[in-house]
This record gives sequence, structure tokens and C-alpha cells, in this order.
Amino acid sequence: MEHYEFLIVGSGPGGMAAAVRAAELGRRTAVVERAEVGGVCLNWGCIPTKALLKNAQVYHYCRTADAYGIALDGAAKPDMERIVARSRTVAETMRKGVEFLFSKHGVEVLRGSARLLGEGRVAVGETVVSADHIILATGSRPRELPALSVDHEHVLTSRDALQLTRLPESMIIVGSGAIGCEFATFYAMLGVQVTVVEYLPQLMPLEDEEIARTMERAFRKQRITVLTSTAVKAVTVEEGRCRVTVEGKKGAAELVAEKVLAATGIKSNIEELGLEALGVRIERDKVVVDAHYRTDAAGIYAIGDIVAGPALAHVASAEALHCVESICGLNPEPVDYGAIPSCVFTQPEVASVGLTEQQARERGIEYSVGRYSFMASGKAAASGDRDGMVKLLFDADRKLIGAHLVGASVTEMLAEPTLACRLGATARELARTIHAHPTMNEGIMEAAATVDR
Repeated sequence: MEHYEFLIVGSGPGGMAAAVRAAELGRRTAVVERAEVGGVCLNWGCIPTKALLKNAQVYHYCRTADAYGIALDGAAKPDMERIVARSRTVAETMRKGVEFLFSKHGVEVLRGSARLLGEGRVAVGETVVSADHIILATGSRPRELPALSVDHEHVLTSRDALQLTRLPESMIIVGSGAIGCEFATFYAMLGVQVTVVEYLPQLMPLEDEEIARTMERAFRKQRITVLTSTAVKAVTVEEGRCRVTVEGKKGAAELVAEKVLAATGIKSNIEELGLEALGVRIERDKVVVDAHYRTDAAGIYAIGDIVAGPALAHVASAEALHCVESICGLNPEPVDYGAIPSCVFTQPEVASVGLTEQQARERGIEYSVGRYSFMASGKAAASGDRDGMVKLLFDADRKLIGAHLVGASVTEMLAEPTLACRLGATARELARTIHAHPTMNEGIMEAAATVDR
């Protein structure tokens, strides 16, 4: 029986980071993977969707080239087969990079599904191996609702939506989190009539309310219909068309579209691992762990989407590093869940870290707000993307406790306020830090300056 010091189940962002770090620390390490290395994020999530969105942005530039003084002969037309092919090529390139990384660090890849047998033993297909430390990083999959039965032809998952080789005339997207809103942006930019249906009162429910209102206005300008406080009651398919019964603010209604995309959240991949038999606690679809990601079963750990916390690739990676380094006795700092950056790659983009206004009020925190509109930004004016704003929240000591940005390329601006939140930087420190001109990042300085008076 092969024995490893570390056995990582899953090779997504968390599993990959855990495996490489364990190998760097000189531990014999293997990864169990039943599908492609890199997990959903690399193969069917974060990376290929960003490739699709870049394609849509290029198409948008072609359509608006006249505004930049560029004359194009003939009409620009999206070729979905080539758009999807490019997206798959990008994912494949990144997957090969992960395979090389594993090879470089001597991480073995065991193909198959894992099942925990107890006493450090794990069945991988028909083979049994053992390990001192087993880290579960099995990720998640799209959640299905009873009223939204996926058939992969008319009612789609996000994975299906990544591979459509023909543009539908219309699409109803159920759910307005990051996945739903990014696909709404992609398909609307390519000319599809898009309707977004959200059960909660706010588009992008996890974002600051003011930012969400800004995005709802932006969506409406892009002719995306937004229905909040609306529940999907039933979906039927008749003659190739989807009929969606909804219940909203004005009562029941029927929506019709060629395709429906279910973007209603995720479900942890924890079935058939044998967790219950080993005494691993599960609460609300999540594995219960301590501050070092240890489960109740000795030698078994869990990270990423299957534990409580934001289901984000970079969070899984941070948890992985802490978990491995803790096992190896390096006494790492705990993951700072108060400074987790979040990005939504819509048009315009949304980026946030720390507390929203609503959360600050609920916690009884005295705060002040600094704002800066990109309408005043020279770089935004030169680029032709002036929509959006920077919104910063400071506590009574003028320390940054939250940052919320909406605008062109604001996801690339988020590292500074994330670091500022983590280090407790003040409005004065941000306002008096010299920012290069002309850049969008000046918005951070200018927003802080409105509080530092």
C-alpha cells in the first residue's frame, strides 16, 4: 500500500495550493482527482468565464469603434464557436500549467474518486492508499431548485452556458450573484435579450446596497431586465421555448425565453466520501472544522467551498496554506476573514472588501463614508468609461473597514484597499499616499480625502 504524508482530495485552487505547499516543505504528497486537474475554477468557472467576457468586451469595442475615431469596414459579428473554442484553449493552457507545477514539485496525481476508509486509508477507485494527513478540497457544484429542473438543453447550468455554440435570442438568468451577473453581461453584450430574476430584494445580494443600485442602473442601460423580490415557481418547455412562472411585487407573471440559466448558488461536494461513518460533523451542507481546518476525525482536514465562509478560489488557497503550515508546525497567522476581496467581472466591474454599510449599521459601528465618482477621473474620461464610483467606509478612528468599487477595471484596484483593511490604514494615510496620475487608482486617494478633512 502506497503511503503519503499528505493526501489532498481535489485539485482546485485549494487542493492545488495545499499540495504544492506540502511538497515545498519536503512532504511526500499526492492529489486525488476524478476530473481535470485545476478543478471547476480553472476548467469551468473563473478562468473560462473571464476569457468569454474578454471576447465580449472586444466585440463591444468593435461596435463602438466610431466613438474612438476608428472606422471599421463591414459589421462585427460574434462567432460563438470560435469564442467558446478560445475559452477552452485558455482553460487547457492553464490546466497544463497546473500539471507542470505538480510535476515540478513531485506531487503525484491519483485518478479516481476518493472514499475515506478510516485509520488514514483512502480508496481511490479500486486502489487503497494511506496518508498521515488527508485534506478534503472537493469544492462545489451548481445547486438545483425543485422549480428549476435542469435538462442541459433548455434549462442550463453555468457549465452548459460556457459551451453554447449558438447565441440564443433570449435568456432568463435565475440568480444575481457573481455567476448570474457575469453571464448576464456576457450574453447581453453579444446581443441576447437577457432577463435577471432575483429572489432577494437586491441585485447582487452580497454587495453594498448603493453599489447594487448602481449596477442595476447599469444593467438597465444595457437593456438587461432586472426583476428583484421575484420567485421562480415553475419552468416548462413548450415547442423549444421556456415558460417561466414567477411571483413578484406585482403578483404572478409568465416570462418566455429560448434558454434559462440556473445560477442559484452552489452545493458542497461531500457526498460519498464516507464522512459520516468517520464521525465528521456536517452542518448546513458544510464540514465543521476548527481554526486550523481540522475536522472531528483525527488526521482529516477540510478547506474551501465545503467549509463555512466565502466560496471563493482565493479563500480556498489561503485556507490551504494555513492548514498545511499548521500541520507542519509553522504556526501560521489565521486567515483574516474580515479582509476577503470579492470581484464580479460585469460591465462595469464590481469589487469589494470588508464591511458594507448595512453590516456596519447592524453591528452598531460608528462610521463615515468617503466617495469619489469616476465622472471626475481624467483616466476614466480618456478611456471612455466614466460610470462608477469608489466608496470607502471608515470607523470612528478613521480606519478603513470597507471598500466598494464599481467601474471599469476596478477589480485591478482592489489590492490596495484590501491591504489597507488588513493593516488598519487610516483615511489620512490613504489620502496622503501619492497615487500616480492619471490612473483609476487615484479614486482611492480622492475618496479617502473627503473623510480626511
